[in-house]
Amino acid sequence: MSSRRVALSLLVIIVAFGALLAAILALIIGVWIGGRHGDLVPQPLRSALVGSNDQIIVNEALDVIDDTYYRKLAPGQLADTAIAGAVKKLNDRFSTYFTPAEYKKFEEAQTSSFTGIGVSVDRSKRGLLIRSVYKESPAKEAGIKVGDQIVEANGRSLKGLTTEQSSQLVKGPAGTKVRLKIVGDGKERTVVATRRAVSVPVVASLMKTVCGKKIGVVALSSFTSGAHAEVYAALQKLKKQGAQAYIFDLRNNGGGLVDEAQLVASAFLANGPIVTTRGRNVRTRTLNAVGNPIIPKAPLVVLTNAGSASASELVAGALQDRGRATLVGEKTFGKGVFQQVIELSNGGALDLTAGQYFTPKGRNLGGRGVSQGAGLKPDLLVKQPDQATKDLALRAALAKLGGCANVN
Repeated sequence: MSSRRVALSLLVIIVAFGALLAAILALIIGVWIGGRHGDLVPQPLRSALVGSNDQIIVNEALDVIDDTYYRKLAPGQLADTAIAGAVKKLNDRFSTYFTPAEYKKFEEAQTSSFTGIGVSVDRSKRGLLIRSVYKESPAKEAGIKVGDQIVEANGRSLKGLTTEQSSQLVKGPAGTKVRLKIVGDGKERTVVATRRAVSVPVVASLMKTVCGKKIGVVALSSFTSGAHAEVYAALQKLKKQGAQAYIFDLRNNGGGLVDEAQLVASAFLANGPIVTTRGRNVRTRTLNAVGNPIIPKAPLVVLTNAGSASASELVAGALQDRGRATLVGEKTFGKGVFQQVIELSNGGALDLTAGQYFTPKGRNLGGRGVSQGAGLKPDLLVKQPDQATKDLALRAALAKLGGCANVN
């Protein structure tokens, strides 16, 4: 190769490399100008360099606030506020923005643990009705029993508050004390419990004998990761003990992971559809039963109430649609949408409604859009009055499966 040809090749390489550097520099300058001075960039270049008009205006407004506001904002505060405000304006109560600290707590909640006193509750007219007390919990140590009502927390009356609002007053940081006014057995008493980390039993099970018939009862509190394995283990244990019929309690189960719901429903269903999900940017997919069901044919009742939502409705709806179970209790919440959690680079996350789900018969249990819908109607309606201390729905389910007129 001649020296002239080599020199020409080197010149071409240098020119190409220079053009690449110039393009990169132009891109950096364009992004900087577009972010802070978008009006200086021609419209065609503006969209290519810094995104849509919405993005340009948002960046411009945030820069103005950061530069002009009378006091300095904490690092990350402006981004947190802007994102939270944008999500709030979606008018979707199921979508939310988690700050980094909030997302950490959310992740901890997925492990079925929290800091509190260790009880499961229902709303009552005066506050919270104790449905169960966890073993080795602060509540157990304080002498709180099933059927008691918590009517005050640290002097604050719980009357008229939602279950969530009341529960937040009872929960608190580990090591702190909470003074509770308790009503039980017709008497009032005050107890003090020291909050600590409590591991929530996702699954509880027991055997009931009604009119000589063994009935296995399994309660699932949430569809967290691995919940299906605990349900399977409980069902296998009851099956070995000779259970002839089963009650699956989904009351006050607010939902969780769709894939866990698929696996849980598969404990009772052989093959066939469980749920179909659809969304604008989520591909339509139908989740079918997988594996061999543990309880394929034994009589089955599913207990529901207004606290049964999302994945709980998905499972109960599949079992009802396919004629596998009888629903007993109260109508479910009526949520027909599902969310996706998308992590952000700041350590926070967006939990956004991504689509709708449909039962095997094509039912969507929600209302229009993200509005609350009619939910699932039980085959046997059994209302639980606020003041009732006996579990009326469970008694009705036991009577139905046991073939008895009454169950004490």
